[in-house]
Amino acid sequence: MATLAQVILFAFLGGVISLVGGLLLLSNKKLAKALEAYGMPFAAGALLAAVFLDLLTDGIEEAPAGTVLTATMVGIFIFFFAERFLRWFHHHHQHGSPDPSVSLIVAGDTIHNALDGIAIAAAFLVSVPTGIVTTIAVAAHEIPQEIGDFGLLLSKGVKRSKVLLINVVSALATVVTAIITFQLGSNTELPLGVLLGISAGFLLYIALSDIIPTIHEKSTNKRLFELQPFLMILGACLVALAIQIAHHIAE
Repeated sequence: MATLAQVILFAFLGGVISLVGGLLLLSNKKLAKALEAYGMPFAAGALLAAVFLDLLTDGIEEAPAGTVLTATMVGIFIFFFAERFLRWFHHHHQHGSPDPSVSLIVAGDTIHNALDGIAIAAAFLVSVPTGIVTTIAVAAHEIPQEIGDFGLLLSKGVKRSKVLLINVVSALATVVTAIITFQLGSNTELPLGVLLGISAGFLLYIALSDIIPTIHEKSTNKRLFELQPFLMILGACLVALAIQIAHHIAE
């Protein structure tokens, strides 16, 4: 059984440490852009492996398969409508001052981080290895994601020091929601199968609707085989290996 200290540590690693991507952008733009370009496909593979090889398999051990898969679909819908609301909010407040898109970026990032915290804590409620693997997948997609968020805020004229502060506070949402979820799960009987299914839905939505389309958009279309698809497969393989090692050690 995981401890609260472990959950806090790995939620911190999954959220705050992911800011390394943004910090890299502030210090070395060329290296940060390379990390964003090649880190995104790796993150997609890592997320898909974590969803199908760990979260869903563990979820089905906790609840009937139909229940878990229904929860996964619900998780996708929740994330879809959350994103749609943010876009609607931006459209209906685009004439305000300051630039409302700054608020949209911050709100979107904070929601992502909060859901990451729920996913990490739900995984730790099942087992430490599942929690560790989920944290790896979360961090893999958050590092390039933070580079993009930093870059967008800087392009909107937000000062570097303020960009850093905003993202640090936003990243702490991962830790806060992880603590709340883990405490609730430790003190009451949460439907872990459902929670893992919803978490899988969140991560699946990010991989399939956000990261993979970006990979296609940035493709040169001159060659059938490029580096990015191989990086996606590499991300999946490495997380699959991490799952095997983590569970073997636990056993």
